Parts: sequence; structure tokens; C-alpha cells
Amino acid sequence: MPVEATTNEDGLPLSERLLRMLMRLLARLPLRLVHAIGAFIGSLIALFPNRQRRNALINVALCLPKLSAVEKRRLRDRALRAFGRTYGEIAHFWLCPHDEVMGLVREVCGAELLRREPGQGLIVLSPHLGAWELAGLYLSAQGPTAIFYKPQRHFDDLILAARARGGATLAPITAKGIRVLVQALERGEYVGILPDQEPRGDKGAVFAPFFGVPAFTMLLVNRLARRSGAPVIFMFAERLSKGRGYRMHCIKAPDGVDSADDVTAAAALNQGIAQCVMTCPEQYLWPYRRFRRRPEGGRKVYTGGLDDFQALEHARRLLSGVPAGWAARRADS
Repeated sequence: MPVEATTNEDGLPLSERLLRMLMRLLARLPLRLVHAIGAFIGSLIALFPNRQRRNALINVALCLPKLSAVEKRRLRDRALRAFGRTYGEIAHFWLCPHDEVMGLVREVCGAELLRREPGQGLIVLSPHLGAWELAGLYLSAQGPTAIFYKPQRHFDDLILAARARGGATLAPITAKGIRVLVQALERGEYVGILPDQEPRGDKGAVFAPFFGVPAFTMLLVNRLARRSGAPVIFMFAERLSKGRGYRMHCIKAPDGVDSADDVTAAAALNQGIAQCVMTCPEQYLWPYRRFRRRPEGGRKVYTGGLDDFQALEHARRLLSGVPAGWAARRADS
């Protein structure tokens, strides 16, 4: 399996050079074997008490409280195995030939939603679900695309090279990057955004329910949709079993994502993310600290003991403190 050349690695710390060597090795292995290795690592994470395991269980318990304790733990464990697969397969997406990567997409459900009207852009949201790196690469293969992007301390050059080789323009998470997105929509292009990452500052975000739990939610999608008039859809790559490839899903965003009311818009955005998650819940990034930011007076979510009983009990107490019909509030403090 050929591996594309990477950027100059001179001057990098030894640890990062070794990780890059590991990635090149993974890119040469069959995808099924890479997934098996990733699942094994995820199983180890699920086996011993640690913060990733605890945080994932807390999130599952908060978002899916009707599951039994056994079902919550089982979903958490499956999600951690998928977590391992996610990071193992990135080497394939970043380093294997672009045509080979695109060939991993076996089916596209709702492909008609990717069609753009002449002169009108399209906002495409890809949550941390399944193979989100592949979703971005697939989007850029459909036409001119600007992708909202958070610069990374490590592997930034690899990320830029991988995402740009399909023709995408990378827009950093800055005011300048937002202007790049606006201009792309004005030209009738695609704009790709990860919608479930927590906003960095107090402005441009509100608290809105995500699976019924207050989550600090971006308003960027709402602002772009209202300014441009562009439709909004969700797209994610579901991982198929045994390394068979991926199924791409395109789903229309719920009504209200372009509402003039910020809380209504944020709630619609989170509703769309939740709809995607429930398609393949074990492939969602449950360890991500989605509820790290709390409304004023809210209790910390990711704290306490690391064993399962303590995590589940902590989640139960948190849920008992969320009043029915709570009012989402703007985070101005």
C-alpha cells in the first residue's frame, strides 16, 4: 500500500518523530488490522479506571438516562473501542493516496442533500461521530470547500496537507477564518464545520439542551446561515464492520437552526447532532468533555472517583439537579 510523502520533519522532538513513523506504519497495514489494533487499545482504556473511561460513562448516563447501568457500561465500552479505531484509521486518511481514501466510501445516504443551487453555498456540519476526518475529505472532493479548523500543537502540518490535498481551504478558528467561511458561501461553495466542539469564549454561544442537558453551544452556524441564506445539513461517516469501509450519511438540519432567536437556533443545532448520534451511538466521541462549561451555579460534571459506580452516581445526582423545562441562558458572565 503506497504512502504519500509527508512534510519536512527536521527539528521535531523525538517523540513526535516516532509517532509519525508509527503513523506511516499504520498507513501500510490493512484497514481491518488497524481497526483491530485500535479496538484492542480502546479495550485497554475501558478495562482500567481512568478519566477517559469515567468521562465517557458520565456523558452516556447524562444523555441516555433510560438505559440500565449495564447498558450504559456496555455502550461506553463499545464507544472506547470505536475511539481507538478512530485514531488508528487517521493514518490512512492522512497518508494514503487520496483516490484510495475516497474508495473507502461504500455508500452515501441522502446524497441529494449535497447538491448546491447555482450561486448558493451549503453549510455542512460533521459532528465527532464515526470517521469525521473522512467526512471532511469526502466533502472537499465534491467541490470547492472551506473547512473551519483549529490549529494543533502537534501534527499541524500533516493535518493541513491531508485536508488541503482534496482542494479544501483551511479556515482557522479566528475572525479571519470566519471571513474565509463567509466569502466561501458568497461564492456558492461548501463550508464544513465541526458543530459539537465547545466555543472558546463567552461571546457567540449560548447554553442549549443537548440530550436534555445544558451544553455551551456555538452560534456560528446560525450566523452564517442567516447571513448567507445557505441551507444547513449534517454529514458523517459511519464505520462499517471488519474494515469494509464507510457509509456516508447526509441529513437535513432541523427547522430553527437559522432562527433569529439564539437559544432556538442552538437547540435545533444540538437536536440535529443528537439525531446523528443515535444512528450509531457507539461511534460518538463520548469521552469528549461536552459539558465542561456549566451554566451559572451548575455543578462540575467531570469530577469525582474513577470507578463506574461513582461515575453513575455522580451523573444521577447531576440529573436530579436539572429542573424540568429549564431555560437555556446566554453565557454572559
